Amino acid sequence: MPAGVCGCCGPLRPRYKRLVDNIFPEDPKDGLVKADMEKLTFYAVSAPEKLDRIGAYLAERLSRDVVRHRYGYVVIAMEALDQLLMACHSQSIKPFVESFLHMVAKLLESREPDLQVLGTNSFVKFANIEEDTPSYHRRYDFFVSQFSAMCHSTHEDPETQTRIRVAGIKGLQGVVRKTVNDELQAIIWEPQHMDKLIPSLLFNMQDSDETEGPSGEENPASLAESCFRELLGRAAYGNMNNAVRPVLVHLDNHRLWDTNEFSVSCFRIIMYSIQAQHSHHVIQQVLGHLDTHSKNTPRVRAGIVQVLLETVAIAAKGSVGPASTHRGGDYTWVNPTCSPPNLWLGPTVLEVFNTLLKHLRVSVDGELADGRRVSNCSVSSSRARDRESVSSLRARDRDSVSSSRARDSDERIVQNAIIQTIGFFGGNLPDYQRAEVMMFIMGKIPVYGTPCHSLDTVKIGHQGTKRIQAMLLNSLIMVTSGFKSKTMCAALPAAFLEPLCSVSLMEDSELRLLVLEILHNIIDRHDNRAKLRGIRIIPNVAALKIKREKISKQDVTFMKKHGQQLYRHIYLGCKEEDNGQKNFELLFTALALVTIELANEDVIIDLIRLSLALQDMALTNEENLPMFIRCGIMALVAAYLNFLSQMIASPGLCQHVSKVIELRNLEAPYLLPEHVFREKCPLPTVLQADDRAVFFGVCDVTEALCGSAYSVERLPIPYVPQVTDEDRLSRRKSFVDTISLQLDILSNSLPDKSHLAEEITFETLKKAIDTTGLEEQERERRRQVMEKFQKAPFEEIAAHCESKNNMLHDRLAQIFELTIRPPPSPSGPASITSGPAHYQSVPVYEMKFPDLCVY
Repeated sequence: MPAGVCGCCGPLRPRYKRLVDNIFPEDPKDGLVKADMEKLTFYAVSAPEKLDRIGAYLAERLSRDVVRHRYGYVVIAMEALDQLLMACHSQSIKPFVESFLHMVAKLLESREPDLQVLGTNSFVKFANIEEDTPSYHRRYDFFVSQFSAMCHSTHEDPETQTRIRVAGIKGLQGVVRKTVNDELQAIIWEPQHMDKLIPSLLFNMQDSDETEGPSGEENPASLAESCFRELLGRAAYGNMNNAVRPVLVHLDNHRLWDTNEFSVSCFRIIMYSIQAQHSHHVIQQVLGHLDTHSKNTPRVRAGIVQVLLETVAIAAKGSVGPASTHRGGDYTWVNPTCSPPNLWLGPTVLEVFNTLLKHLRVSVDGELADGRRVSNCSVSSSRARDRESVSSLRARDRDSVSSSRARDSDERIVQNAIIQTIGFFGGNLPDYQRAEVMMFIMGKIPVYGTPCHSLDTVKIGHQGTKRIQAMLLNSLIMVTSGFKSKTMCAALPAAFLEPLCSVSLMEDSELRLLVLEILHNIIDRHDNRAKLRGIRIIPNVAALKIKREKISKQDVTFMKKHGQQLYRHIYLGCKEEDNGQKNFELLFTALALVTIELANEDVIIDLIRLSLALQDMALTNEENLPMFIRCGIMALVAAYLNFLSQMIASPGLCQHVSKVIELRNLEAPYLLPEHVFREKCPLPTVLQADDRAVFFGVCDVTEALCGSAYSVERLPIPYVPQVTDEDRLSRRKSFVDTISLQLDILSNSLPDKSHLAEEITFETLKKAIDTTGLEEQERERRRQVMEKFQKAPFEEIAAHCESKNNMLHDRLAQIFELTIRPPPSPSGPASITSGPAHYQSVPVYEMKFPDLCVY
């Protein structure tokens, strides 16, 4: 009997086929035959070795029904497969799964939306089953591609389109759940799969206008976001780059950086979904992407920086280590006592700040280049007015100016975002790292006319240098905000304080204001600055409830070493001609903060001497200052001495200061801050120094402090600013000034022949022999020198010694010029002009040699 005959006879067919056939009713509308399905399930559980044959036969029937469009039987077959899959949990289920996945793939390949949804639902049920043993040969490449395609469905019917997209997202979610926990399925994290999976989810997250279903699960946007969060939450250390890179590429391809609400939302989801110790990977990826788009439009760069700001703000709960160290491919924790979520490593701190400062400089350069381009266009248009109509040129100029203004505003957005990012990042660093960042940024501040390792200040010009200086100082303000160092030596080391004070002496008022704000952030360790806002006569300082502590030994040492720099900074900052009300307010706050945080008995005496020196400077007016500046200095001194007298609780000083202030209210209100900084305040033509009652007298202050514990011996000694080399960096001399200075040096170095030979007469010899009274003069001179070195302040002694040292060097240089002459040159004597030296050729036989050289 032929073998095919057995297949036609029902009783002779295999039992598993008969059981499978019995579950299908004659009319597919009747649904699955439950009694026969129970028999098939019992048979499969009792004989698990038959599962692969059952699955193969079900797959054969389903394929035949799909081809014949008998979709009712297809649904019954998938229902039977699902029940068998849920009931059987043995090792023999592996071959059955292959048949199951083959049938799911058949359904997904069909063009019928119902079959695609049916196959997806079956796959999701399969994905939720935890298998006992891993699969060594199973791959999900087809399902990733097919589900991703379903996520981009463009069906004509909106409801059908939504169903297909939701099914695709659920399918991707099933793939993620099935693969991410299986170590043998790590291939799902490879770029070729992530490049399909993540963009599909982001594409549906963009369309957030879909109406939600009753349970909210039929909204593709919310479902895609849930799947996206789940995927990122399961990402391991080595998979973060592959997971973040497709997000950046998707935002590039769809141009979503310009209107960056979606991009910020995406990275907010990323930062809150990943593990905290992996946050540095995201920041590093965004920084690298910002480098890639360094030449893109300002709006794109602004969008990327906004995303960086958001990621840094979320990750700021941790801190970035000073360096990234590897052990077996993993980053190690610097401090083992900290939990990993609160301390994360990755790119070095200076690398992050260097990248941000580089893009800040690029933005400023672009802004200045646009300004120069507009000016060049205006010049060229003025030259072309003879060839074109005036109306067309005006229209072109308006267009160019409007586009330039729009780009400038975009660049400002980029710059502000970078500064805020620097502030968020630096504000959450430990104190020692923040001090390093402050030093790093200070080293990046250029000075016009001086060589800079990263910037050509001559090329960008004075305006460009000023703009970059302002941006970097704003960055320093953000970094130092909230900085509370235990010792001032650590917060203001000499390598940081000296260049900062140099910048404070620049001729631009805006830069000086920024430097004062930086000093306020560093000095104010008890948050008293808000209570001192605005320059005014404070009637009751105790009502401010100022917080202060006893000055430490380290801070005393700091003031002994660097106090003169702070005093000089304030003294010279007061006499700038472009000072305004804001400058005087910040100077008053600086004096008050130094009094609160760093003042002991010696510092208080120095501050009083500084105040009296400021008053004398305004009175004598050797600098030819405007009357507003002189009155402003007087008002600053009055406000500060009123504050100081109440802080040190000296009744005598409080009485003297109050008396002077009352007299000023009556006779000279323009010397008080409440009046001089008011609009249209009448100012005098001259300040009468004879009216001593309205000024603070040295004798009165000394007498007021005699009864206290303060040493007043140094009060009568006038304050003299310490001589430093800060002007070398702060004041920019022009080219003409430099040439004239060189000429002055050359002309002064030439000896005057009229003084070389002095006529010797009888009177000269008599004066040389007469020594009467020389001993008494010498003793008096020695006594004065000893008294000066015993009682004079240190800065005055240092200035005197330095002047004598300079005088000695000048005399030695003059002596060497006279005694050590260069040998005669055949080229002849040099003629000194404003340019290079010119030589006149002289024959050898006409050269004049000294007598000792001729034989």
